[in-house]
Amino acid sequence: MLYYEDIEVGKVRKFGRYEVTREEVIEFAAKYDPQPFHLDDEAAAKTHFGKLSASGWHTGSMTMRMMVDNMNANRQAGLGSPGISKLEWKKPVYPGDVLRCESTTLSKRRSRSRPEMGIMDGRIEVYNQNDELVMAMESIGLIKVRDPDAPIDE
Repeated sequence: MLYYEDIEVGKVRKFGRYEVTREEVIEFAAKYDPQPFHLDDEAAAKTHFGKLSASGWHTGSMTMRMMVDNMNANRQAGLGSPGISKLEWKKPVYPGDVLRCESTTLSKRRSRSRPEMGIMDGRIEVYNQNDELVMAMESIGLIKVRDPDAPIDE
């Protein structure tokens, strides 16, 4: 089990593999982001995307799936997240793309009000099969502290 004490600031973790399918792009868009360039080849061809592309929100959802699969495979004492501070869609994601993630811990600190909890700031970068950055986000993660009675560093 990975706890707060095990987290190394600056360490990069590479994980995930997600194959984007045309069917899933259209299904997600129809339900959550029904813009023509996510639903229709002809409409998409007339935009700067040039062809059918996944919703940015779909890209975020695929990323979340890879993150949870990674957490489950590498048992972490995670406690969720209070939010995302930055989200950037850098390049379109297309059916046929294969996505992967890189995660970097930017900083960490103990909670003063909840000493059993650590707070981490991290950056997730999502790349396609050509190693092109398609999405980046910075978020806050919460994780259990192995020894909540240990002194909190200043």
